[in-house]
Amino acid sequence: MKGLNNFLLSLSNYHPIVIEGMGQYDPRAPLEVAKQVHSQLLRHFETADIIEKPKLIITQGDPLSKHGISAITPLVADLLGVQRGLVCLDPSINQQHSRDADRTNVILEVSFSQMSSILETSISNGTTLKLEQEIDHLIVDKNKQRQLMEKAPLKDYFRDFALLQEVTKAACRQICGDVTVVHTAQDISPFSVTSFYTAGLKLGLVDEHQMVSYGVIDELDFEKIDTR
Repeated sequence: MKGLNNFLLSLSNYHPIVIEGMGQYDPRAPLEVAKQVHSQLLRHFETADIIEKPKLIITQGDPLSKHGISAITPLVADLLGVQRGLVCLDPSINQQHSRDADRTNVILEVSFSQMSSILETSISNGTTLKLEQEIDHLIVDKNKQRQLMEKAPLKDYFRDFALLQEVTKAACRQICGDVTVVHTAQDISPFSVTSFYTAGLKLGLVDEHQMVSYGVIDELDFEKIDTR
């Protein structure tokens, strides 16, 4: 508990930025994507309420790769001149997640279960359950779409990572009083973890004005690049 309290105290001193996007199947040059994300963030911060706290990019345990979100996020951190925080799934949920996470420039780290407990105490008991139920509804809908397309159902791990994504943003907002969420593409695959961002919006855990669009439409053929 002492470690969690220290984390809460430390994180509360920052304005959290959560970057969401495709994994290593993203075919685009990471630096070009990072520059666009950086540009959109600067534009957002110019028009948003004044943020006096230093910024901290919050990552969600993606292992380092040459493409995708784990390649883009550290580049955005460098462009902004900020450090990073890390939220990982507990080993009881996924044994490899924390082990394989990229910890470059990471100064704060916490587990999914700890972030979930923050939601339960700061909003109300059952907040995580509501997120789980909304994500489950989305999975059912997405699998119906996939069945019509003669595709296999989403793999089980989508639920864990969608929940990690939504709990992370909601908890960061509660701890810090605000959060900024930015996507690494304008078009989002309906069968990606990123697409579950609608769950937090629907439940009011994140607001539209806290979302930053990518701002450029890239030609992305998800049928070809994402074969999951």
